[in-house]
Amino acid sequence: MLRKSLILTAVGAGFGLAVALTIAGTADAQVLRGHNTSAPVDFSADRIEVQDRADRVVVTGNVQVTQAGLTMTAQRLTVAYHNAGGVEIDRLDASGGVTVTRGDERASGSVAIYDLNRKLITLIGNVQLNQGANRLAGSRLVIDLTSGRSTVDGSAAGGAPGTTTSGGRVSGTFKVRQRTNP
Repeated sequence: MLRKSLILTAVGAGFGLAVALTIAGTADAQVLRGHNTSAPVDFSADRIEVQDRADRVVVTGNVQVTQAGLTMTAQRLTVAYHNAGGVEIDRLDASGGVTVTRGDERASGSVAIYDLNRKLITLIGNVQLNQGANRLAGSRLVIDLTSGRSTVDGSAAGGAPGTTTSGGRVSGTFKVRQRTNP
């Protein structure tokens, strides 16, 4: 299988999760700091098609995107960019079993939108969020990289067709530290 690579410069973004609060239908998580948003974004896939007139790159087949410890995998990725004296990425739209990982943190869904200008990562459809032994599941995950707040929704509103959780609620499991009794 032939794999091709393309290096583009990203404008802002990061990823990291630490579970903070659970509410029926919604769960909030805090975004960890420290991701190098100035690092290059590397793409590899079975096929990369540059569509210069549309300021777009279409990447298909075993797609892997990396930036400073952040990895996104999918079957298809569309990269929207503009040329300002050099290529600058505006947005990544991924589909087909999308997984975003950093260290022991992992988020997955059917579709992901990584808006570098607005500093948002949104995963939609059968979302799973894992950090070590902690787990959240829902229909949509929005990571706001500016405020440091992430939200998992259980309702299918705004989600991909056929993506619901049990009763439109978020479910989760949180590891509890073992305590010794005095």
